[in-house]
Amino acid sequence: MSKTTDLYYLMSDQYRDPKNLDARAEMHRRFSTNPYGWFRWVFDALLNLPGDAAVLELGCGHGLLWKENASRIPAGWHITLSDLSPGMVDAAWRNLVVVPRSFHFEEIDAQLIPYADEVFEAVVADHMLYHVPQRATALAEVRRVLKPGGHLFAATVGEHHLEEIHQWLRRVSVDRSFESFIGPFTLENGLEQLHEYFSEVTVTRYPDELHLAAITPMMDYVRSMIPAAELSENELASLQKDLEKELQTKGMICIRKDSGLFEARK
Repeated sequence: MSKTTDLYYLMSDQYRDPKNLDARAEMHRRFSTNPYGWFRWVFDALLNLPGDAAVLELGCGHGLLWKENASRIPAGWHITLSDLSPGMVDAAWRNLVVVPRSFHFEEIDAQLIPYADEVFEAVVADHMLYHVPQRATALAEVRRVLKPGGHLFAATVGEHHLEEIHQWLRRVSVDRSFESFIGPFTLENGLEQLHEYFSEVTVTRYPDELHLAAITPMMDYVRSMIPAAELSENELASLQKDLEKELQTKGMICIRKDSGLFEARK
């Protein structure tokens, strides 16, 4: 089984705690060129929901979508944040306990959502559907718990997202074939998957790049990735040396990003 969809590995290692997500969020925060901000942009789409909407987030991670939009959350919303990993649910609670409003926290497998039919106006899945082994089952569950006219907001990335990073990994480890962690659900193939369960589906891309001016955050990011577990310390040191040389030569390291949001309506 691929580590990308190995739920035991994801819970016990990759998302056991927020360390890996925090490393990735920090690099994007410091070096993304779009000043608007990913979480603010995603939240804009949710603001079309009714003032008393019931909202479920699957795979909430460290809860930054809500922390960074705390002042924009309508007072009447009923929000449930969930994740398969107990460590991530705890991280979300710790990030949001300071926010002066109520959230409900649950450990939930997206393939078996423990709620009755038609109870939510919206389900949010931010960069997580590519981790779900039985995605068709999860999408059927999402459709089941959505009210008629309800919305699924599913964020993911394109096939060439962070392509330069994957090129560096392949360069320092030519004997390995690194799988694409996002392959199961991308901006290119997600539309067809969603149309099996939702008649109305749109996709919008978020324009952005990374312009790196420091190596340490880049290496922290690489070490947080699933493929990094296959790299030796010598290979990681070789990669860092290559990046330092490139930064010294160019003054900046540019990395393409390709993120976007599907909005599917029941």
